[in-house]
Amino acid sequence: MGELIVIRHGRTEWSLSGRHAGRTDVPLTEAGEAAAEALAPRLAQRRPVAVFSSPLSRAMRTAELAGLTGVKPDPDLLEWDYGGYEGLTAEQIREARPGWDLWRDGVVPGDAGHPGEQLQQVAARTDAVLDRIRPLLSDGDVAVVTHGHLARVLTVRWLGLDAAAGRLLGHPHPGTLGFLATEDGQPCISAWNVP
Repeated sequence: MGELIVIRHGRTEWSLSGRHAGRTDVPLTEAGEAAAEALAPRLAQRRPVAVFSSPLSRAMRTAELAGLTGVKPDPDLLEWDYGGYEGLTAEQIREARPGWDLWRDGVVPGDAGHPGEQLQQVAARTDAVLDRIRPLLSDGDVAVVTHGHLARVLTVRWLGLDAAAGRLLGHPHPGTLGFLATEDGQPCISAWNVP
């Protein structure tokens, strides 16, 4: 049985500043591109049987620079739609909404391009991804290139936990790997935030 390799895209200007980048197509920085390239040797050792990516350029470019081939864009791997919080930092949101917590309080609707998503909608997307990936794991590793909050929701859903448990995982650093596996028939995290 293979492992599910969860790859967070490389650094962008927005990830560097802490801005919520859901559906805004923010490019990788030079450092983000270098981090993606640095993943290539480790991923070449794994040889995934299938690779899926968020269709946003920061994820697709990370996949390319990491040497992954046959990448299939999957809109279910898009980042959480932050709605009216798109482009804002947590500190800016808390100025208007003291004590705000994404996992507990969610987002507010935004414009037509950023209507916003509730946590259970994000979980439904990750569940759909996992339903498509699980059968492929019998043939070997599968890789997904995605975003920080989406990776956390995907991981806790892999573990069979409620999506709100994503708050318990450290935010994956840009350009890092996570490995989801099974041990004695039970889902587990075999590694997290691996550069």
